[in-house]
Amino acid sequence: MMTADKKLNPMDVIKPIQYSAKELDETQPFTSVEMGKLWATFNGNSMSQRILTYFLQHCDDDAIRTLLENSLALCKDFLKKIEVFFHKENFPIPFSFTEEDVNLTAPRLFHDEFYVHYLKYAAKAGLNLYSIAIPLVLREDIREFFNYANECTAILLGQINNILYGHHYLAKPPMIPIPEKPTFINKQNYLNGWFGDVRPLHAMEVIHLYDNIENNTTSKALLLGFYQTVRDEKIKALFKRGLDMTDKAVKQCMEKLQKENLPTPTYIDHLVTTSDSAPFSDKIMLFHKLDMFAMKIRSCANAISVNGRRDISALFLRNLTSIGLFVDDAANLLIENGWMESPPLAFDRSKL
Repeated sequence: MMTADKKLNPMDVIKPIQYSAKELDETQPFTSVEMGKLWATFNGNSMSQRILTYFLQHCDDDAIRTLLENSLALCKDFLKKIEVFFHKENFPIPFSFTEEDVNLTAPRLFHDEFYVHYLKYAAKAGLNLYSIAIPLVLREDIREFFNYANECTAILLGQINNILYGHHYLAKPPMIPIPEKPTFINKQNYLNGWFGDVRPLHAMEVIHLYDNIENNTTSKALLLGFYQTVRDEKIKALFKRGLDMTDKAVKQCMEKLQKENLPTPTYIDHLVTTSDSAPFSDKIMLFHKLDMFAMKIRSCANAISVNGRRDISALFLRNLTSIGLFVDDAANLLIENGWMESPPLAFDRSKL
């Protein structure tokens, strides 16, 4: 039995292999995977750097301030490391976001508690990006970077969860009974959702309903702050649509859990102040919401992949459709305003 003071060490289980291919070392040029994942990571952390710098202008809680400082330090560290990779390959540094995209003198837009919920959402998005990169990246130096980013973000998430629970900002996820023994499913009605004998939610369904509520309540509060401060009327209309969509998605997931007397995360709209002074440019707010809604596509798809009830599959499929339309319209507005940088492209052989 493992004791509390013994740390988990993968090398206690995995035998080392003394093998390294020249095709995987740092002398090899970027593949599309390495190029794309580094580019996406750079842009995401460039955005986060500006957001966090503003949050730090209005933070009273010492523990939360340390979380923000840790998060900002990681953003800057990741950006510097990626720039080294880019310079070695003569890869152009993306424009991303600059000091012009944030107004540090703007009044407080969010209360301290919101920052912790936001950091959890952002860290989960980062963890998703880095963990997907790890099995796809071949170059050892770049794979080592994504392992490092993944480990740092996991540690940060541990600190975030400790603050969330320690400050009583979040209740524990729903508790369900431990099975008495392993069992097999032997009836087709296991898949029922609307009619007939509908079974209770299983653990994976509970997890993803809960996770989607947690993500969407944070997304809605951020969107509310952006809606109050955005200048462009087209973007403001899009944000209003996003607010309505997100609120509906939260209520639908809450209904599924509450029907079985399971607790749900709560709205955090009250953590947004009434300020209408913009701390962020329209460009960074629009990009941020496109990015967050794109993450919702992954979240809904993950939920569908482990779901067993038809009503829940239908719920997430409907959400996917509306989210996809929102992302498409947000991208069109970015392009219309000349704000959307292109990822690295494959050869256009039709022009050769």
